[in-house]
Amino acid sequence: MLQAELRKKRNITKAYRQENALYLEADAGLTRIIPQESGVLRVSFTKGDTFSKAQGEEFADLSASCQWTWEESGSEIRLVTKLLQVVIRKVSGSIRFLRTDGSLLLAEREYESKNVEEFDVYQTVVNENTEIEKIQTPDGEKQQIRRADRVWTGKLCHTRLHLTFAEDERLYGLGQAEEGVWNLRHTTQYLHPANLKISLPVLISDKSWGILLSTQSPAIFNDTQYGSYLYTEADEYLDYYFIAANTPADVTAAVRRLTGRAAMLPKWAFGYMQSKERYEDAEDLLTTAETFRRKQIGIDTLILDWMSWSDGLWGQKTFDAARFPDPADMIRRLHEMDVHFMISIWPTMDEKSDNYREFQEKGLLLAAGGIYNAFLPEGRRLYWEQVQKGLFAHGVDAWWCDSSEPITPEWGREMKPEASEMYHAFVSNAAGCMPPEKSAAYCLYHAKSIYEGQRSCTEDKRVVNLTRGGWPGSQKYGTILWSGDISASWETLRRQIVAGLQFSICGLPYWTLDIGAFFVKRGASWFWNGDYDKGLEDPAYRELYVRWFQYGAFLPIFRSHGTDFPKEPWQFGTDGDPIYEALCAAIRLRYRLLPYLYSTAGAVWREDALMMQPLYSAFSADAQAADITDEFMLGPSLLICPVTSPMQDLQAGSAAHTRTVYLPAGCGWYDLRDNRRYEGGQCTQAPVGIDSIPVFVREGAILPTTQPQDGSARMEGQDILLLVYAGKNGSYTFYEDAGDGYGYEKGEYCLTHIVYDDEAGTVQWDTEGDTRFRKGSLSVEIIR
Repeated sequence: MLQAELRKKRNITKAYRQENALYLEADAGLTRIIPQESGVLRVSFTKGDTFSKAQGEEFADLSASCQWTWEESGSEIRLVTKLLQVVIRKVSGSIRFLRTDGSLLLAEREYESKNVEEFDVYQTVVNENTEIEKIQTPDGEKQQIRRADRVWTGKLCHTRLHLTFAEDERLYGLGQAEEGVWNLRHTTQYLHPANLKISLPVLISDKSWGILLSTQSPAIFNDTQYGSYLYTEADEYLDYYFIAANTPADVTAAVRRLTGRAAMLPKWAFGYMQSKERYEDAEDLLTTAETFRRKQIGIDTLILDWMSWSDGLWGQKTFDAARFPDPADMIRRLHEMDVHFMISIWPTMDEKSDNYREFQEKGLLLAAGGIYNAFLPEGRRLYWEQVQKGLFAHGVDAWWCDSSEPITPEWGREMKPEASEMYHAFVSNAAGCMPPEKSAAYCLYHAKSIYEGQRSCTEDKRVVNLTRGGWPGSQKYGTILWSGDISASWETLRRQIVAGLQFSICGLPYWTLDIGAFFVKRGASWFWNGDYDKGLEDPAYRELYVRWFQYGAFLPIFRSHGTDFPKEPWQFGTDGDPIYEALCAAIRLRYRLLPYLYSTAGAVWREDALMMQPLYSAFSADAQAADITDEFMLGPSLLICPVTSPMQDLQAGSAAHTRTVYLPAGCGWYDLRDNRRYEGGQCTQAPVGIDSIPVFVREGAILPTTQPQDGSARMEGQDILLLVYAGKNGSYTFYEDAGDGYGYEKGEYCLTHIVYDDEAGTVQWDTEGDTRFRKGSLSVEIIR
């Protein structure tokens, strides 16, 4: 008869405080709880008797200043901070998190809540036995290891944290996904890098708590009949941060305090960016810039997509001499037109390129072939040296770090894989060439290459890195995330709104997308899945594009891009054409709001504020706001309501088509277009002509605006008009600095504190900080 090997017991046999941590011993393992702040605790579990410092080393340790006490009673151990009670069941080691009034926030499962399973780790050895398959995709050439020798390098753990959620609880976050899922309850979410996915191990509840995993490996969230848990693929031990706050937005701020303050982008990055796949040569770029200037259409950045290099030398960080004979002169001429230049660079290099050979000679390539080893400091330094010598030295302003996953096995498939298959394919492929405990965070180290490299060369030019992959901490490195190679349809547009909002609450503030979608037509592969084979000739696509463009004008970063055909505004018409005029109007409105946008970016850096956020985060007391998936707040004052259906599907009123808009409770709202006032806490029908989308300003808001020009540099020093929306007292801090460079880190910025007294109808302000940056006069218009 088989004999059961009994599980090790979970009951706590010893509890003690050591320095800033509480340790709980059991036969099954060791638990460590480290209060970081009064509302933030780090919880770790291992089967061993020590905790490696490597796990979570990228995060800040805030524990030194946190005050807490603990006590042991008959059946419980209780840890208390100013904001939290942490109750540990002695019989099982399971944890409950409560507010100080005793109300429950979250509980681990009552039994065996924390689990780890060791596994062997092997490193691929590249030798004569190695077989690598090369796969051509629209995302570049990909390499997959089909057979290789391996050597054992140690052990890591799969981890699983079992949780118990309230029945009515809503869960959000986990980064950007393409499916448009809003409430993550009762779903399975696979967290791994992919072209159309930016996974972030940050889970946030509508009850104002969050969990941040310290993992850098792929992970799974599950809340189905198979259990409610968070699983990580490869870690030293189970490790998570529990965050409790007053609002979901405060949870996001705490994530930033742990993972790093978001770097300021230059002011020009908040202007309009034009891109396409692709500008062919220097003349193409210069002619495009000249056309923007001649037509007086606002622009700040032109972007060069892939193949700046010579044909056949994918990823080489130099210009093709035939198409870009004098790159320094090209960039100088762009700068004379006040246009900045962003260039696409890749972590992969063709084996025929000089860049590849240099990495190969120094042993700084990953095992898959042409991917540089960003995990090593010497790999990051060499990558930047090549970038600096071949590109930055010519005057390049910004980087488009494409394919920063950099493994996308799904992109070589004709039919889209199932979600679980896609996850396991990434895990398998990544394990062949990367440390498994870091395989989901390659993008983080790649961004670090660019940020630290550029800052080692100059403090006068801020790092701008448009990248497809992100991880907690990426915000420290001047990153802008975009949602990958999406396809054109109204459904995609609707889902992208959800994707951006789920992403934004996870701590990375700067997000954008390919306005109008990257793929417009329907190709043979699953991802080339647009609805409009006629492209620009199809009026239905032109309507979709203008709605996408109007939505994009209110994203943190405003950028148009795609393949199949160019998308500069004049491709959609000329003066008097309704679509063309609507595109130009959206650009003008973006520049009119540039003082507000840049000041909001200042609050992101100074106060860990959100650039954009969902309504449930901004209005957590409003129960109806929790279900709104197609509106969002841009900064503290603007309610953005994209139009996500063609005109024929909208309600037709006597004067115009309309869109149903929910106006959150707690304040009144003004239509930005005509200043008409509405009460909050209700749905209303807002007009949606082709020329605009509904945008509302909250009562009591102070909105800094200026006269729009055709670029941010041409607006420098202009007067600021403060639009004050009556009905409530209001206050606002207006941020200004040099617009570029890192002087702001040394206090080189100006804050103008503005206060509106609604009863008296007066506006007063005072200024602190570096007054050199308080340029132009301030005037006031009160909207009633």
